Amino acid sequence: MTGTGRRPRGGPPRPLGVVTRGTTNPNRLRRVDNWIAVHCADLLRAAPDPLVVDLGYGATPVTAVELRARLARTVPNVRVVGLEIDPARVAAAAYAADPPGLTFARGGFELAGLRPVLVRAFNVLRQYDEGQVRAAWETITDALAPDGVLVEGTCDELGRLASWLLLDRAGPHTLTLAARLATLDTPATLAERLPKALIHHNVPGQPVHAFITALDDAWQAAAPYATFGPRQRWVRAVTAVRDAGWPVRDRPKRWRLGEVTVPWAAVAPL
Repeated sequence: MTGTGRRPRGGPPRPLGVVTRGTTNPNRLRRVDNWIAVHCADLLRAAPDPLVVDLGYGATPVTAVELRARLARTVPNVRVVGLEIDPARVAAAAYAADPPGLTFARGGFELAGLRPVLVRAFNVLRQYDEGQVRAAWETITDALAPDGVLVEGTCDELGRLASWLLLDRAGPHTLTLAARLATLDTPATLAERLPKALIHHNVPGQPVHAFITALDDAWQAAAPYATFGPRQRWVRAVTAVRDAGWPVRDRPKRWRLGEVTVPWAAVAPL
């Protein structure tokens, strides 16, 4: 991260962070967007100003456009601001702006002085050292509106494998793993897309490794259910993991989408 975050006299806060690689694709973030639309809709609807920030949207504004469209289905008055440190990317996104529902601005972890209810930061912290993650979380969550949340995670280039954390000022609350079940070979591949705070802890003796191993073992044991399709196999695997004592959240309706969510306390590094 670069910069001090001090507000220049008479100007906006100095952007905190570094320019990301900017790789993006249409529908890359559909899994996390749809999860946010369900799990965070009440929070957004209750806010006087349901402002959402797409932090580090990349070389093109497509993810911000899609986020606004998906959230507007359940929160019609939602506002989305795409933030990028690179001013060239902000200028290039101008064609996609649709004020007041969708705008673009220059900013980083300090959120450009905004007070959003929700921030989605995807594939941003992946390029940082693990030791920098906590400071980035704190900078972002300190800038949120009261009761605001951060959804931070990563995914592959096509959005077929993804994981994310839900955080607030108190820290992480949940970890969600999500996959396109039709192309999922084994849940172990999800380890490649763990958030930065967890990816280096996927080793024996660490809780996140134990969880992914349990999910992978349950997936293999549920192979006979593949006859009924990958959704039935996944639901069977998640059910087995829950029955084994893992505190799995949500109901089969969400599991059938290729999701599984557990409390952060169950997978936090030792």
